[in-house]
Amino acid sequence: MTAPRVRDLPPAIWALTLARAVNRLGAFTLPFLGVVLTAELGASVTTAGRLLALFGMATIPSRLVGGALADRIGRTPTICAGLVGCAAAQLWLAASHTLGSAAVAVVVLGLFFELYEPPSQAIIADLTDAQARPLAFGLLASAMAAAGVAAGLLASWLGGINLRWLLVADAASCLLCAATVWFVVRAGIHEATGSSAVEAAGAWRDRRLLLMLAAGTGFAILYLQITMALPLTLPARGLPAAQAGILFTVSAVTIVAGQPLLRWRRLRDRSSFEAMTIGYAVLAVGLAANGLATTLPGFIVATLFWSVGDLLLLGHSWSIVSELAPERARGSYLAVFGVSWGIAAVIAPLLGTQLLAHGGPALLWMSLAGAAVLLAAVQPGLARQVRPANASGR
Repeated sequence: MTAPRVRDLPPAIWALTLARAVNRLGAFTLPFLGVVLTAELGASVTTAGRLLALFGMATIPSRLVGGALADRIGRTPTICAGLVGCAAAQLWLAASHTLGSAAVAVVVLGLFFELYEPPSQAIIADLTDAQARPLAFGLLASAMAAAGVAAGLLASWLGGINLRWLLVADAASCLLCAATVWFVVRAGIHEATGSSAVEAAGAWRDRRLLLMLAAGTGFAILYLQITMALPLTLPARGLPAAQAGILFTVSAVTIVAGQPLLRWRRLRDRSSFEAMTIGYAVLAVGLAANGLATTLPGFIVATLFWSVGDLLLLGHSWSIVSELAPERARGSYLAVFGVSWGIAAVIAPLLGTQLLAHGGPALLWMSLAGAAVLLAAVQPGLARQVRPANASGR
């Protein structure tokens, strides 16, 4: 059988990936939300922190509602509703002149912010078979990672511009993405609609999905620790925190340039769970190397390892969850699995800062490496409990 290739994926997946990447590139205002609230509207740092926490909490029901709507009214209408809602909330925030108005806008933004994630993933699941699905999910994740790094660079470059105009530009990127999805992506897919509330609720009763949710939360905590703890680790090693930007750029380039590795036959012929076992092992090496590194070259070597680990992990979990789901409830299943990121967003900052404060970089990164080894070790057992009938190989 001919191995699937990225370039052979359906045009609708390429269009969706491009649209989402442009939208992610436009999200360079997110790091400045706290600055808008404090510098522009006079909020205290504590108040801004509480509002940002509310934003994060609002993203959890946002994702769940997005999954339910994707199955009830269709993928592309839900994506467009989420993007238009985000644009409206950002314009509302840009026009706010009181803290109360801005606070409501921030919460509304959170309620729309994750609405389009489950339907985006459901489109990929709908358009691919079990063999090509990890590749397609990996393409979307890689594009989003690269666009995220570029967004960070844009944020640092444009930080001196009036922040309200940056919110307007971000809203425009949301509307551009919505137009692409509505006029281009929608033409290339067949909408799966009509799921009942009973089918959607069944996701929470599927033991296999809940096991995947637990494992996915472990991965999300590790992933977020890298983005949160690395900038804190560098000063502890006598290096400027700003060099984290270099490392994240190296990571994005590694993930994009490493795509051909996924077509290597020794990896291609393995099941998703076997590939994830290897991915977690490589990730553990990179995390441990972060704990040992003391120079920028040392951190770059560590980054290469944990980025390859991420590359090997990208897409497999989403692919497995897609196969577990009934076709009419894919959006709901993917939404429930995606809650792992909301849980991790609460746990990761607390865990990372406590480990760093009590044991320094060595304790932090060695603990994370140990967690990655544990996740690698549980994959064979997880496979026996979860594996869909047609998931024996890539």
